[in-house]
Amino acid sequence: MTTHTDAPAAQDAAEGVPDTGPVPRRALTLAAVLLAVFVVPTSISGTAVALPDIGSDTHAGLVPLQWVVNAFNVAFACLTLVWGSVADIIGRLRAFALGAAVYTVASLASALAGNVVLLDVARALAGAGGAAIFACGSAILATVFAGPERTRAFALFGTVAGVGVAVGPSLSGLFVENLGWRWVFGLHALALGLVLAALPAVAKGFPRVRREGARLDVPGSVVFVVAMMLLTTAIVQGSQWGWASSGVLGLFAGSAAALAVFVLVEKRTEYPLLDLGVLGDRRFLALCMVPVAASFGFVTMLTYLPSYLTAVAGFGSSAAGATMVLLTLPVLVCPMLAAKLVGRGVAPLTLIRVSLVCLVAGDVGLTLFGPDPVVAVVALPMLVTGAGMGLSAGLVDGQALELVDDARAGMAAGFLNTLRLGSEAVAVAVYGALLATAVTGRVRDGIGDFAGADRAPAVAGDLAAGDLSGAVEAAGAADRAGLTEFLVTAYDGAFHTVLWTLAGVCLLLGLLVVALLRGRPARQPSA
Repeated sequence: MTTHTDAPAAQDAAEGVPDTGPVPRRALTLAAVLLAVFVVPTSISGTAVALPDIGSDTHAGLVPLQWVVNAFNVAFACLTLVWGSVADIIGRLRAFALGAAVYTVASLASALAGNVVLLDVARALAGAGGAAIFACGSAILATVFAGPERTRAFALFGTVAGVGVAVGPSLSGLFVENLGWRWVFGLHALALGLVLAALPAVAKGFPRVRREGARLDVPGSVVFVVAMMLLTTAIVQGSQWGWASSGVLGLFAGSAAALAVFVLVEKRTEYPLLDLGVLGDRRFLALCMVPVAASFGFVTMLTYLPSYLTAVAGFGSSAAGATMVLLTLPVLVCPMLAAKLVGRGVAPLTLIRVSLVCLVAGDVGLTLFGPDPVVAVVALPMLVTGAGMGLSAGLVDGQALELVDDARAGMAAGFLNTLRLGSEAVAVAVYGALLATAVTGRVRDGIGDFAGADRAPAVAGDLAAGDLSGAVEAAGAADRAGLTEFLVTAYDGAFHTVLWTLAGVCLLLGLLVVALLRGRPARQPSA
């Protein structure tokens, strides 16, 4: 297998040395990739804010309304690896442009959808385009930038992705309140339209590094998509059907069986969707596990800490949002800080190890939260947890792709981002399941002490969702004040139990990463 390039600096690209090109073109390339990368996580975190208005406007039921968010996430998780392989075959910029075009069309369709079914389909299509943007975007940066510039580019990649996640709900809320929910998707289309307009200029002289003669592994792609679809659907539906239900267990079993078939198919395919030899590099595998640790240590807190602040700490929505800045601020600052430290001689792997320590220490420190938290006390563990995410964001992508042959960078980026998004879905689902289990146990054991209180499952469900007032109403106890205090204590205890569990998971993942990093890097050769 050979690497084909048709740019002015084709020989350098073929040898694995990025063609950096003129500074203005590199800047335009970076700007286009970062704008697209900003839109995708903004959509992931912000679409849920628009659901009440979408439901009211389209008269949608609960399940189809939830799939406005779920369809995007499932399609994204299923197709990221596929797009990475496509990028290595047809060229990274071409695949990126195709994904951006798909996202643009899907966003326009979302804005114009007349019913929730069409909206669900459009959001699934947008998820497919978003997968291409993430898988191909990081591969493009690895192609265009080298040395310290590559470190800075990936730091900006991580910063912009973090900003998108952090501001997505606020931006969506602003659009919904002032322009209507359709503009949430319409503005996404406008932003991606700007990206598409910039790509012809970016394409001039861009090295199209690809595997000559390679073709898409259709059987492997189909089996992998089926496996990921079954897995993500099981995670999405677990909270609705019950984690021990036959439907969810069947989906998990089907996913495991499909993954086993996928491995067999890849071993017998000349041009596999995922070259299993890439996973033989211990350092590459270790770096791919870092976002998994961040999913358990940081993303779960980003998702569920606001509910704790409102249900237990008694914060209003604005106060909870302001407090969450302590968690998200390091994600905006630390990627560039890490790049500067690397530029001054600090080893990138040292910073990655520090980020893992921060995730564990931060989650343990968050146990300082209580019903009457002092912000000055919990500020430090929140900042430390955010730093655990921010120090590795972007940096880990650049370091991982350096270990892989340039012709397979798209596939490697696809694999890394598949683990990233997949682990986020798993981590959030695991947190929710653990919290619900812990809350249910505490409510069931103590609710009988309050006269007139019953319906423990319904009370526990409302409480686990962060709806304290709804839980009190559902219980029907005569002593509402006493019951409220009990429920606050129950939620607080469950939250602390889950925190210790998450810290333990991060510690185990961190130890695994450290152990794997002891292996020697094994750059994959072109065949």
